[in-house]
Amino acid sequence: MKRIFSGVQPTNNIHIGNYLGAIKNWVELQKDYECIFCVVDLHAITVYQKPETLRQNILDIAKTYIALGVDPRHTIIFVQSDVKEHAELAWILNSIAKIGEMERMTQFKDKAKQHKENINMGLFDYPVLMASDILLYDTEAVPVGEDQKQHLELTRDLAMRFNKLYGDTFTVPKPIIKKEGARILGLDDPDKKMSKSSPSAMNYVSLLDAPEIAAKKIMKAVTDSGSEVKSGKDKPALTNLLTIYSLMTGRSVKEIEIEYAGKGYGDFKKGLAEIVSDFLADFQRKFNATNDNEIRELLSVNANKARVLAEKKMDQVKRKIGLK
Repeated sequence: MKRIFSGVQPTNNIHIGNYLGAIKNWVELQKDYECIFCVVDLHAITVYQKPETLRQNILDIAKTYIALGVDPRHTIIFVQSDVKEHAELAWILNSIAKIGEMERMTQFKDKAKQHKENINMGLFDYPVLMASDILLYDTEAVPVGEDQKQHLELTRDLAMRFNKLYGDTFTVPKPIIKKEGARILGLDDPDKKMSKSSPSAMNYVSLLDAPEIAAKKIMKAVTDSGSEVKSGKDKPALTNLLTIYSLMTGRSVKEIEIEYAGKGYGDFKKGLAEIVSDFLADFQRKFNATNDNEIRELLSVNANKARVLAEKKMDQVKRKIGLK
């Protein structure tokens, strides 16, 4: 069975865009792949985190995975920093990564603009650590959104460069990009991706938003000119809302358009608000039913499983380059 790897940073406002664009896809992929899903806490500290908040967020992300349908009986769920080989391999890959290709990373350019006073080396080197995460486990495929595709290309380049220098060592991973939901856009601005770092809470619906708050956000979401519930390039806001509706219900956009034919935006948004509210109520019930101590135990057991794979790969890498 082919192996996939992915992860989410531990923050306290994971939103429906993260779910629809990534984690929902993970749940479906569990049927056909050997899955490793990580809480990527080392990536999170490129921006300052309060230690006590970070500790809780790490547990909450693991709880989120499980509440959304990731099955710990068949999937390895662990915390990145519990396996030291992630950082160790990143240092080795740094020796073959080129400054020019790092400077071209679109996400670095964007974040550098946002954090002018904190353009740290971690922010710059983020994609190499991401490559380490993936290559450490002989990952064959990676579910990614459009915004991470460039980072995966770098991962592939580093794997091939290492293999050329030292002989066949790393599996070169391929992307899994699901067209629907790959990029959920902001409720307040359909020209930009839904983002937990947005200055406006109206941009996204957090998975931990009270259902009634989420409903209000949907009802206040921007719409396009006109009144017909129809998708299209000239209707980015409606297309985004229809995509969310479709992914939440499993119904096609065309079916939803037919249901709301002759009805206005208000009726459509009310229907979507109810669907999102019901989804959040169910998610939060499962999330709150999970005990923190049980999660700690699960993460500890799974870190040991991940460590076995990581240590084996690092031993191979060290022997290839002459460190052993």
